[in-house]
Amino acid sequence: MNDADGDDTQRPAASPPPPVQLRERWHGPDGPVPHTSRAEWVVLRKGDEAIAEMFSVAYVADPPSDLPDGAPNDRPVTFVMNGGPGASSVYLHLGAVGPRRVAFADDGSTLPPPSRLVDNAESWLAFTDLVFVDPVGTGFSRVIDHGTRREPSAGSATPATGSGSEAGAADREGPDPRAFFGVDRDLDSLGEFVTRWLSTHGRWGSPVLLAGESYGGFRGAKLVRRLVEKFGVGLSGVVLISPALEFATLDPTDYDVLAWVDLVPTMAAAAVHHGRSRTFAAGTPLEEVLDGANAFATGPYASALIRGSDMPAAERDAVMVELADMVGIDVGVVRRAEGRIGIRTFARELLRDQGRTLGLYDASTSVRDPFPDRDPFAGPDPSLAGIERVFAAGINQRLRGELGVQTDRPYELLSMDVNKSWKVDLDRHALDGPIGATDDLRHGMALDPSVRVLISHGHYDLVTPFQSSDRLRNLMRLDPETARRIRSHHFPGGHMFYAWEQSRREFRDVVADFYAAAVQV
Repeated sequence: MNDADGDDTQRPAASPPPPVQLRERWHGPDGPVPHTSRAEWVVLRKGDEAIAEMFSVAYVADPPSDLPDGAPNDRPVTFVMNGGPGASSVYLHLGAVGPRRVAFADDGSTLPPPSRLVDNAESWLAFTDLVFVDPVGTGFSRVIDHGTRREPSAGSATPATGSGSEAGAADREGPDPRAFFGVDRDLDSLGEFVTRWLSTHGRWGSPVLLAGESYGGFRGAKLVRRLVEKFGVGLSGVVLISPALEFATLDPTDYDVLAWVDLVPTMAAAAVHHGRSRTFAAGTPLEEVLDGANAFATGPYASALIRGSDMPAAERDAVMVELADMVGIDVGVVRRAEGRIGIRTFARELLRDQGRTLGLYDASTSVRDPFPDRDPFAGPDPSLAGIERVFAAGINQRLRGELGVQTDRPYELLSMDVNKSWKVDLDRHALDGPIGATDDLRHGMALDPSVRVLISHGHYDLVTPFQSSDRLRNLMRLDPETARRIRSHHFPGGHMFYAWEQSRREFRDVVADFYAAAVQV
């Protein structure tokens, strides 16, 4: 069944297109799962005024045939989001979790156009209903423009951050188009969406879980606390996929230590993958590489970074040589950087003699450097090149073609306007440190002694290295009972490790086991 009739071009600004429903059947490993696929907008309000529309696609399995009439649906429901900030949910929707996915080669590389949609045998629909959420400004979600907003008069102040930002927006008529592009407001909009969806669809009796990737993992960790405290939603579990938990680790300086330490195992793994490590022979088991690299990084290497020029020159140089051998780049590059090898430097230096550069999001991939003489690097990132056109074609096929969504709005996969407009709108001093989510995760797990957490990364991801999450987990000062509720499991691949065929299969099995432990019904 398809409930759509016409597009939204003639509707007033505050009226989203009608929902679209379709009866479908997904064939999983345990047999077919008949379900309803529903694409819809939820209108967010401030008082009586509609201020934004959030788009989602839900897959809800049919209740068991022996369920009595009127009995509540207690199947788990998982709210899924990506990151950016500014990214839609398409990457998890059509990459790993939904019943349909875009086709990739077995090693995660893109196939020639046109993009194809295929049934996803690894969909989580086997054990949970799914709601893919596009935050405001992404996908088909938007701030509602009532056509009456005007800029403030000359001389009026418009603060850039904090609650003053909303006050400045109130000086205008109509909602501020960028009001949702901030840490705090974004989390509240997601919390409001979750409660509205549960209420509309009668699912307050279902176990609720979250899954978030990258900045979506940051959102997920913070929502473990906020959903309980502010929205009254208890979680059974949260799956954090390549999460960015602490932003202090993502842009290190000459005066940092931990972020550089976290990168060494990933760089060593990439060097072995490309046959460039002089410490580990080609074919060395990955676990042996990671263990050896971690021991070096947290021992002699960390000591050298902490001590700096206080370490005797010969001792410090020995560390530089060992680092260069381990990660496979020229020792002169390492000496000039005094051991602090940035991800862009590593990506360009490892295969420089071949004229190739690595992907930052998946350092197992490489591409020919079209501008080897230019600095900074001006070529494509092979772990991102081609990805957008694959997912853009896939989501438009899925929504407009298969589900029958009728709208002339473009589907925003990744909005750089949202990303560049993002602000830290928390009630905090300008000199407070970088934002993070680990404290919220600890707080939320203390509030709810039943919520479970699964953290997963790709071994070749330089942007959000797995060792950072492992280190943070080890520093959370958890009692044994709480520590048992956090699991970590990492996979071959990059930031989107699930693009690799084998990793996606293994990930699905790990997640299924996690759900079996997290959901108590």
